[in-house]
Amino acid sequence: MRCVSDPSVTSISSSRSLEGLSAFGSLEELILDNNLLGNDLVLPGLPRLHTLTLNKNQITDLECLLDHLAEVTPALEYLSLLGNVACPNELVSLEKDEEDYKRYRCFVLHKLPNLKFLCPESNQTRTRGSFAQRVVHESGEAQGKAPTFWSS
Repeated sequence: MRCVSDPSVTSISSSRSLEGLSAFGSLEELILDNNLLGNDLVLPGLPRLHTLTLNKNQITDLECLLDHLAEVTPALEYLSLLGNVACPNELVSLEKDEEDYKRYRCFVLHKLPNLKFLCPESNQTRTRGSFAQRVVHESGEAQGKAPTFWSS
């Protein structure tokens, strides 16, 4: 395991074993991208973890993963599953469409209601978000505005 200089952030690279992770009970951010992790992923209880990325792994069973995350990461607010079969998008399969993606997002939110951000965004959501980021008032003054992430 390789820990970066910030003790709240840990990145594990090219490793299938998460042995020893339980020693970091106060971990807040965890990056597990590109680790060949599959449906047998078992995380220890990480009560302070608010950010988790599992991009480009081999996760196919979304429900099992979400049930596990709900149990061991109660503070989770940011989740990224890009590049896994469990996350239907055009980067994983050209057979997936916007409806598959919408069902995926609804299901994840149902299972993890405390999430504030779920990555990736679909092309349609990304386009809407770019327009929602800036609002120009009649006076010509531009103000930044964070997009509503869970809007339909």
